[in-house]
Amino acid sequence: MTTESPRWYKSSYSSNGGNCIEIAANVAATAGIVPVRDSKQSTSPIVNVSTDAFAAFVAGVRTGGI
Repeated sequence: MTTESPRWYKSSYSSNGGNCIEIAANVAATAGIVPVRDSKQSTSPIVNVSTDAFAAFVAGVRTGGI
């Protein structure tokens, strides 16, 4: 179990003010999850996505599959 606090990060591509998410990738290696939240509401619920599922999502975005 990790005691590290999430450090939230929003992509530099998200500067358009639209619907964006933030991730806390700093806990991925120790917790095996990538926390995700709405960037406009820092108190919004956090969705914990497995590192494998998040990696597959990113790969799909990069190749245009999503």
